[in-house]
Amino acid sequence: MTTRTPWRPVALLAGLVLLTSACGGTTKSDVQQQQSSAPAGTASSAAVADPDAPLKQGLKIAFLPKQVNNPYFTIADKGGVDAAAEFGGEGKEVGPSDASASSQVSYINTLIQQKQDAIVISANDPNAVVPALKQARAAGIKVVSYDSDTAPEGRDIFVNQASAEDLGRTEVQLLAKQLGNKGKIAILSATPNATNQNTWIEFMKDELSKPEYKDMELVKVAYGNDDDQKSFTETQGLLRSYPDLAGIISPTTVGIAAAARYLSDSPYKGKVKLTGLGTPNQLRKFVKDGTIEAFELWNPADLGYLASYAAAALASGQITGAEGETFKAGKLGDYTVGAKGEVLLGKPTVFDKSNIDDFDF
Repeated sequence: MTTRTPWRPVALLAGLVLLTSACGGTTKSDVQQQQSSAPAGTASSAAVADPDAPLKQGLKIAFLPKQVNNPYFTIADKGGVDAAAEFGGEGKEVGPSDASASSQVSYINTLIQQKQDAIVISANDPNAVVPALKQARAAGIKVVSYDSDTAPEGRDIFVNQASAEDLGRTEVQLLAKQLGNKGKIAILSATPNATNQNTWIEFMKDELSKPEYKDMELVKVAYGNDDDQKSFTETQGLLRSYPDLAGIISPTTVGIAAAARYLSDSPYKGKVKLTGLGTPNQLRKFVKDGTIEAFELWNPADLGYLASYAAAALASGQITGAEGETFKAGKLGDYTVGAKGEVLLGKPTVFDKSNIDDFDF
């Protein structure tokens, strides 16, 4: 349902890879009060989309990632802040340093007090944040989830990286190709309650149930909690528990980097295949030294950029979150709101030795 320009290699500014976060914010002088909370993908009785409405100037948009100082979210949120600057708004990143289920709630409450125009959130837990987000929506604040969705009643739109089914199935397909469709495998996930991780894992399991994978066995799903050291330790534990393990899928940028670091200095390097979701700059050395053969990801900067424009379109009245509505997302082109208020960024890209040097993020 989405039309967009092709994903081109993006050269980010030199400071992009630094781990930064912003905890303060400016309070705006007024706030939209005309629309109260309504189920995602449906317009409230008083809300009517005006696709020709101009984007409002001075919109204040806050990005609330699962955790700050996470390289993936640093990149994604910078993309969103850059987009806000393009349309005359003000973007900022705030959030917890840990990825626990309830850690985002206090930040939502603060953003309500600051009268932000929109909150863009990647949920650590689909339900824990919903009561606070309902309060935000009742106060006229638009809510866009990105990367990891909330329960639908907590947001207006979900900006998804790609189809959850595509991501789950292609992770299995990538690993199976490397293993010749044989061997024991494990999954190294983020937190047990992460919406996106769990959805992808369900599609992984369904893909593995197909006849062509009858000689592959999923022996364990481990959780590194999007913490580098815990993910490293969990990888070590997997190899101790299953010394004949053939492959690992880690659909989290923190997890795959930690797993690669462990494998690269172990006797399992090149023997245990590793794939998942990561950034080229983060994993380039592991691809070049043979620890990782191939992995995939969308452009996280584009994800944040798209979420920022979606938030602005909502706050400006161009869209309400209803299926079929369209909006422009700057350099990315036109997008359409799909079922249940979902907007898809596009297909993921596979990175390997042949193309990884073409990307800088």
